[in-house]
Amino acid sequence: MNEQRVTSEERHPIIVGIAGGSGSGKTTIAQTIYQRLGPTNVAYIPHDAYYHDLSHIPLEERRRCNFDHPDALDTPLLIRHLHQLKQGQSVDIPVYDFATHTRRPETRRVDPRPIILVEGILVFVEPALRELMDIKLFVDTDPDIRFIRRLLRDIRERGRTMESVIEQYLSTVRPMHLEFVEPSKRYADIIIPEGGFNTVALDMIIARLRAMLHQETDPTPATSPHSPQ
Repeated sequence: MNEQRVTSEERHPIIVGIAGGSGSGKTTIAQTIYQRLGPTNVAYIPHDAYYHDLSHIPLEERRRCNFDHPDALDTPLLIRHLHQLKQGQSVDIPVYDFATHTRRPETRRVDPRPIILVEGILVFVEPALRELMDIKLFVDTDPDIRFIRRLLRDIRERGRTMESVIEQYLSTVRPMHLEFVEPSKRYADIIIPEGGFNTVALDMIIARLRAMLHQETDPTPATSPHSPQ
């Protein structure tokens, strides 16, 4: 059952970054938090909605682009949107078409919420983005499991062939994971093994977020600023 909406005249949003390799289970973590704390408490923003629009180049050339490098994403726009949400303003985030590698004409409205989830493979790489996060989670899953999940997803949801997925994995996904994603794990506050199926870790994280929501609205002062939560 969803939580009741938290009310407060002044609220500093809790920004939670969820990183990890492609196919690690980041989306499962984000969806579970969203469902258990409720849409009135949680806003969800995927970093991969911010891929640059490639409509200006031929389709075959688009498919050869490196989508696992930080430069493929419009991270400055995401940072601006997070600042706006922190100021209580709604934002319109891009809607990306992964089949054509272009942004769709429509956008998705995201309203301010007490908790903002920011999920993506590279969300810990850019310091300016990382510094906005109050909690940083890294989902750590074995490479073979991640590859199988990515293969199935890209074939089922993005109309890819098995050969194209394997070629992309070897040429860009794996090298970029080793260069950018894996090293960013050192910035995590919590490392979650076994992807989205670690129910113990998820229960602890959700309990902590629920406690932080209550702290945001509880007028009773704590007995000590260093009291355990």
